[in-house]
Amino acid sequence: MPTALVNGQVLTPQGFQSLDVVVEGERIVEIGSRLAAARRIDLEGGYLLPGFIDTQVNGGGGALFNDAPTVETIATIGAAHRAYGTTGFLPTLISDDLATVAQAIAAVDAAIEAGVPGVLGIHIEGPFLSEKRKGVHDASKFRTLDDASIDLLASARCGRTLVTLAPETTTPQMIARLAAAGVTVAAGHTNATYDVLTGALEAGVTGFTHLFNAMSPLTSREPGAVGTALESQGSWCGIIADGRHIHPAVLRIAFAAKRRDRFMLVTDAMPSVGMADKRFTIQGRPIRVVDGVCVDENGTLAGSDLDMAGAVANAVRMAGLPLEEAASMASTYPAAFLGLGEGYGRIAVGARADLVLLDTGLKAVRTWISGSDIASHSQI
Repeated sequence: MPTALVNGQVLTPQGFQSLDVVVEGERIVEIGSRLAAARRIDLEGGYLLPGFIDTQVNGGGGALFNDAPTVETIATIGAAHRAYGTTGFLPTLISDDLATVAQAIAAVDAAIEAGVPGVLGIHIEGPFLSEKRKGVHDASKFRTLDDASIDLLASARCGRTLVTLAPETTTPQMIARLAAAGVTVAAGHTNATYDVLTGALEAGVTGFTHLFNAMSPLTSREPGAVGTALESQGSWCGIIADGRHIHPAVLRIAFAAKRRDRFMLVTDAMPSVGMADKRFTIQGRPIRVVDGVCVDENGTLAGSDLDMAGAVANAVRMAGLPLEEAASMASTYPAAFLGLGEGYGRIAVGARADLVLLDTGLKAVRTWISGSDIASHSQI
């Protein structure tokens, strides 16, 4: 049954427009003015945006992917973030044993095959990282990228695979092999120099994981990972806009330095998202949320308590971005990064009906995944 979403401000490539959007099944079938449909939903003047795509989601709803890499965990995480407008996500596994990596890949394959809403693939963050920039990762899990590891990382049957690694721990040839196998490769938790990172970009690295955090900084004599990322206009940068991982002034500097369609808002979210209880553990280490940020017993940042609607609102309020740009950083640009830009991350005829409605206070009030409304869990 076709349904028209009416009386909203619809984000189009030309900016916000007062249009009707008609959805039938899983797709958008018509966009225009005063369109006829069997059913109409009044958006009450809210902002209708492409559904948010989060490429870095460690947990949510009380569940952490590392604790139990299962279909059930993935579904719990997806449901928690869906309430905040996330319609596509990569369950993210932080550094762990390769047996756990294999289990996580199998779980994501099974989740996609079972139709768990929103699962687009997997993000494997480590264990091929720098001990000098380990953050909250367990350095005892770190290892060197080898032939068997590449085979494992490229073994997913469904969806996209994103791997974060430290380029200085491997070679350009190994990075090129990983990219040639269909894996999207990002640099992160890295202490690499400009020269090493430039070589990694030439070899197949296309992104930087949580820019500024857990990476070599920009200095006057060594650009480091931060400087390399900002200079490289073709690479994508994930960015955690919670006001704590990155100072608002630094956000504004970054957005001024690099083309904006190469930034992606990410949450790096932990189990606390969607939960009243803001305490959890990571590989046996206690984590708590203090002033909105997750920290371990030493005060080290340990992911975030951020959701995507909050990230969009923060990008508008802290960095001064127009809503249409912030929303694109949460949808259109990550879709392009993952090679999914044709059907995801945009409101267009033929695109998937993955949508989020924000009220005028930029709170998520309704979410659709493949035409299914979170409020009713039924086809609209």
